[in-house]
Amino acid sequence: LTEAVRRRPYSVVLFDEIEKAHSQIFSVFLQILDDGRLTDGKGRIVNFKNTIIIMTSNLGSDVIRQYAGKDQKKMETEVWEIVQQSFRPEFLNRLDQIILFDPLTEKMLRQIVDRQLELVEKRLEQQKIKLEVSDKAKAYFAKIGYDPVFGARPLKRVIQNQLLDELALQIVEGKIKEGHRVRVDLVKEKLLISA
Repeated sequence: LTEAVRRRPYSVVLFDEIEKAHSQIFSVFLQILDDGRLTDGKGRIVNFKNTIIIMTSNLGSDVIRQYAGKDQKKMETEVWEIVQQSFRPEFLNRLDQIILFDPLTEKMLRQIVDRQLELVEKRLEQQKIKLEVSDKAKAYFAKIGYDPVFGARPLKRVIQNQLLDELALQIVEGKIKEGHRVRVDLVKEKLLISA
């Protein structure tokens, strides 16, 4: 960490799922958040004053899902209690802001699916292959690519396993070629890929 920030002092550093960090790590955070600097193992002082530090946590995510679209104040109160039970006050007092994110809506999931499929379309366009995905297939991706705990993280894997792998196989077998228009649809809860 210190070496990366020393080389690039204007950085954004992300600590994902900070609640899983070892308790000794928080002593390091206190030094960074308090003084804006950290002394590395070689005794060098590394300046963090131009570094943005973002920490994520899944603490209270079950409460957030439980209150989705309901009593926002009560949800915030319950999540804050969980956060206070999980982190020391001296750590929390040094954070500039704590932001709660709402669960993904169906509309948001569809937007994420559309964005991921746009990336697939661009890859296929390089081979002069046109991709058309039906609304049913998009809804299918949104449904199986979402997990209440992990959010939309599984979506990329689902698109890779169920769409890209099959497309690659059909391209290698010569079933899909340059100039083809590939249609992806959902038939009886199964993806149908046809050229």
